[in-house]
Amino acid sequence: MRLKPAVLAGLARHGITPEPDDASETLRERLNDAYLEDVRRLRRRQVGGEIPLREYSAHVQALKESYPLLGLPLALWTE
Repeated sequence: MRLKPAVLAGLARHGITPEPDDASETLRERLNDAYLEDVRRLRRRQVGGEIPLREYSAHVQALKESYPLLGLPLALWTE
């Protein structure tokens, strides 16, 4: 499996470094886990009063946009 350079860069932005034997599915799971942890962290910030409720949806949208690989089919991750 050979990942596209843009996919490698997207994974690296979230601290994920693929190992030679990692499958695309495994990498997607790791990326999704990172996304879910970021969502939880964001929610904790909102509940803790750091982010007003009226601004929370904009933060969620920005977070979602920072994970474009999750919207890309796995078939398009490889060359």
